[in-house]
Amino acid sequence: MPSDTASYHDTVRNVYRDAAITPAANLCCVPQAPRYLPGLHIPDIMYDMNYGCGTTVHLQDMRHDQTAMYVGVGGGLEALQLAYFCRRPGGVIAIDPVAEMREAAAKNIALAAETNDWFDPSFIDIRDGDALHLGVDDETVDFAAQNCLFNIFKTGGDLERALGEILRVLKPQGRLVMSDPVTTRPIPQRLQDDENLRAACISGALTLDEYLGQIVSAGFGAIEVRSRKPYRMLDARTYELDSDLLLETIEVAAFKTPMPDDGPCIFTGRDAIYTGPDETFNDGKGHLLHQNLPMPVCDKTAQALESLGREDLVITESTWHYQGGGCC
Repeated sequence: MPSDTASYHDTVRNVYRDAAITPAANLCCVPQAPRYLPGLHIPDIMYDMNYGCGTTVHLQDMRHDQTAMYVGVGGGLEALQLAYFCRRPGGVIAIDPVAEMREAAAKNIALAAETNDWFDPSFIDIRDGDALHLGVDDETVDFAAQNCLFNIFKTGGDLERALGEILRVLKPQGRLVMSDPVTTRPIPQRLQDDENLRAACISGALTLDEYLGQIVSAGFGAIEVRSRKPYRMLDARTYELDSDLLLETIEVAAFKTPMPDDGPCIFTGRDAIYTGPDETFNDGKGHLLHQNLPMPVCDKTAQALESLGREDLVITESTWHYQGGGCC
């Protein structure tokens, strides 16, 4: 491994080693209200060590019999939430390369067992590993998640490898749920090259199109953009920019499905509405629209319907908040 890459990886580990020993309130996370689930009691220390920029735990992804994998265990918050649904030994695999973080998570998980009578620490299997070397067998995971992790990897090697590792361990039809910062315009190279800023999830963000493109290139055939909102501002004064630069945080689900011949299905919260005189409209490609009823469609289908030039077809803009029920 080139020395500069090794140095950068060491910087990342040092940042999170320090955060494991002393919780860092300003590392990555954005303010979000605690989620309530019946019978789930989350220790305060897990919130203090919530080094993420969104959430990867969504009800539509949860299955009682699935094997879940969380990459970058942090304080154990999302691993505990996943265990709430799995509830069996080894149901959640939690990967982290930092020994101090694994130890802190184990302590927090033991603390959670004291106030959650349904929970046993054996439900979460904490393992030494990282996103580039998961140490998990091929096609053994139903659901994988990472929060504010992939944005620290550089393209041209590490990011592609991390996505490939996830794809390798997922079962067919398995899903990867992610939360990461994206940038509204390219970040200057001098900031990207700052190891500490990148490790702190400040300067490694890609544009949304670049981010989605990396996921598609890895081989995921369908993608859902579930949330998009402001994350952090890089102000012009502090970061010596021409103007303030807004970073956003997005929540995305990527599915290990075959790549369609006409390209990936990417859902960004668009709907198609048929307003014509008939009860239904069939586009001849498997999409049946019922009169006046919005139907979620992927961007590819939205563009195809728009190209028909029909006045009785209304295609809405992206809301960036997609919750399922789409055309594909």
